[in-house]
Amino acid sequence: MNPLMDPNIAYVLLVLGIVLGVLALFAPGTGLLEIGALFALVLAGIGAANMDINPWALAVLILGIVPFVIALRKWRNWLFLILAILALIVGSVFLFRSPQGGPAVNIGLAIFVSLVAAGVLWVIGRKGLEAIALRPDFDLSRLDGMVGEATTSIYREGSVYINGEEWSAWSDAPIPAGSRVKVISRQGLVLEVEAVED
Repeated sequence: MNPLMDPNIAYVLLVLGIVLGVLALFAPGTGLLEIGALFALVLAGIGAANMDINPWALAVLILGIVPFVIALRKWRNWLFLILAILALIVGSVFLFRSPQGGPAVNIGLAIFVSLVAAGVLWVIGRKGLEAIALRPDFDLSRLDGMVGEATTSIYREGSVYINGEEWSAWSDAPIPAGSRVKVISRQGLVLEVEAVED
C-alpha cells in the first residue's frame, strides 16, 4: 500500500505544509520554508485526492481560522483560542472518511498534531504582531541639528561620528578631521554637515 494513501500521513503532511507556509510568510527569503511547504502540500494532495473528504469537516477547519485570528488580536480572550483549537481538532478528526463512513484520522494523532500546530501558529502570530507594533529604535528625522565629530576630512564626501554611530557625510565647504560638525539635512543615509565653531 502506498504510504501517501494513509489518511494519518496525508493529514500530518497537510498540517506540516500549512505550518511551513505560515512560517514562510513571516520569514521570507530563504526559499527553504517555501519549498518545504510546497513539497508537503503536494504530497498531502496526492494522498487526499484518493480519499473521501467530509465537506463539513473542511468547513469547520476553515471557519476555525476566524476565532484564531480574533484570539491573536485580543489575546487575553482565551475563549476564541479554545474555540479555534476545538474546530481544528474536530475538523482534523473527521476530515477524511473511512470506507465504513467513520473518521479515518487517528483521534489521538489529530489532537496531538492540532495542539502542536495551534501552539506553533500562536507563537508565530503573536511574535509577528508584536514586531509589527514595534516602533523603530531610532528615528532618522531626529538627526537634523545633532552635533558630532568629523572622523575624516569632509569636502564632497567623508565620515562623521554622531549619536554613537559612524555616518557617511558631505559638505560644500572643506571640514578638517576632528572638527565639530552639525547635521543640516539627510539624503537617505548620507548626512549633509557644516562645521560648528567651538
